[in-house]
Amino acid sequence: MQKRVVVITGSSDGIGAELARQLAREHGQQLGLCLAARNPVMLEQVAQQCRELGSECLVVPTDVSDQEQCRQLIHRAITHFSRMDVLINNAGKSAQALLNDVKDLSWYEDLMRVNFWGSVWCTHAALPYLQQSKGSIVAVSSLAGLIGVPGRNAYSATKFAMNGFFEALRAELKEAGVSVTIAYPGVVATAIRYRGYNADGVAAGSSGLKEDGAMSVEQCARLIISGMNQRQRDVVMSAKGKLGRWLKLLLPGLVEKMALAALKQEVRPR
Repeated sequence: MQKRVVVITGSSDGIGAELARQLAREHGQQLGLCLAARNPVMLEQVAQQCRELGSECLVVPTDVSDQEQCRQLIHRAITHFSRMDVLINNAGKSAQALLNDVKDLSWYEDLMRVNFWGSVWCTHAALPYLQQSKGSIVAVSSLAGLIGVPGRNAYSATKFAMNGFFEALRAELKEAGVSVTIAYPGVVATAIRYRGYNADGVAAGSSGLKEDGAMSVEQCARLIISGMNQRQRDVVMSAKGKLGRWLKLLLPGLVEKMALAALKQEVRPR
């Protein structure tokens, strides 16, 4: 039997690393993993954990904000495994800043290159192989891509862009038999927000969101894998997110109040 081959970007820690471990635990020797992120040491640690679970792992250090590196990632995966069944676009960067506090908008462009263009470039390079296998594309978006979150305007913009791209692509690929699943996590207990940009374009070092009741990374990964396996269109990961999605159409003012309430006092608009 041919191995199921899965490429995961942003897989050195957090959601991506947990996706790799859970898939390796589920499929063992029948799985080939291509793990991509910027940190080769952390990538190799995750790969070794997956190898111990029986899966074959290829480590490809990749910065998805560089189009050529995205192309090389897919080329390396195909050269090594000769096929691809799933592409999980998980790489991403967070940001927390009020527009009024931002002096230099250049980091907005950097954020878009990572969160949006990185997923577009990887998907474009992988598409011929996913069509051959009638495989699956997973885009890890955010609830901030369904509802604009104050203090997260740049981040929300990148995720809204992702959603539009992958919704359109889903329709384009329907006849080709390639599924597109968009996952919408809320607050997940990872370090992404602490490394995200602040108004000055440097690592924030703290989260601007209330994190009591944050979803565990294990549960988040389980929900994404379940949605992927069932070839679901969308995986919205919280009751508030599901409710807010529909309330936004009926009571947009109420949804804005709910979004403001999700922020800590120190990052609310003055």
